[in-house]
Amino acid sequence: MADSPDSSKIRFSRRGFLKGAGVTAATSVIETANALARNANDAVHSGRVSGPEALPVKLHINGREHSVVIEPRDTLAQTLRDNVGLTGTKVVCDRGSCSACTVWIDKMPALACMTLSIDTTGRQITTIEGLSHGEQMHPVQAAFVKHDAMQCGFCTPGMVMSCAALLERNPSPSLSDVKHAVSGNLCRCGTYPKVFAATLDVAQQRAGLVTLASGTEA
Repeated sequence: MADSPDSSKIRFSRRGFLKGAGVTAATSVIETANALARNANDAVHSGRVSGPEALPVKLHINGREHSVVIEPRDTLAQTLRDNVGLTGTKVVCDRGSCSACTVWIDKMPALACMTLSIDTTGRQITTIEGLSHGEQMHPVQAAFVKHDAMQCGFCTPGMVMSCAALLERNPSPSLSDVKHAVSGNLCRCGTYPKVFAATLDVAQQRAGLVTLASGTEA
């Protein structure tokens, strides 16, 4: 049985649609590639591109300036551990899914394994080593010891950095706040309850000191 004129029109319109869609997609890809190429060319001529060879940079880490030679592809985690010798920052997943490598960049938590070192020039970097003052541990570090909030220790530096950052911006967090702050930190040993307890303990201690100081002044 011969196809009806209507069915022919339907087939033609579908074929035409697919051809048109294919041309449109190909054109979009070409235009995007051209735009990227133009941006890359502009970046090269404007001096905004470094590398691919290694180059000297200065990084401000834990209150000190460090001169290092890095490749533009080097991550901050690599530079901290291999170039500066600060091995407290742990590399566990190396893909930004566990937060063990958490550091502070301008006092904001950041994943060192997902941050290029070259992008941190001119910024303030704080690692787990930078929280303590000599032999005196940071209150969060001391609370982790007190509450046994660590097992294998791989996640501990990142956990401490996340919890300390929370207390910096919120001195009186709730349990929900603490859970949210470490929601990206993976602990394979399951020490979350003790991490929560340690962080809330520090908050309560600080609140008590503030209350005591206010009473003394009165």
